[in-house]
Amino acid sequence: MQVNYFVIGVVILLGLALLIFLILRNRKDEKDFEKDQLDDNDITNPQDPSKD
Repeated sequence: MQVNYFVIGVVILLGLALLIFLILRNRKDEKDFEKDQLDDNDITNPQDPSKD
């Protein structure tokens, strides 16, 4: 049985590219989520209705 190293190399390269893509996308989504959480002050600092 012969091993085709070119095909194995391409598969490994595509797998690494997919892994890097997913990591970068996760970081971007995490930053967006944290930004949304910081902008949402109504939930983190609810106002007292009796002060209105």
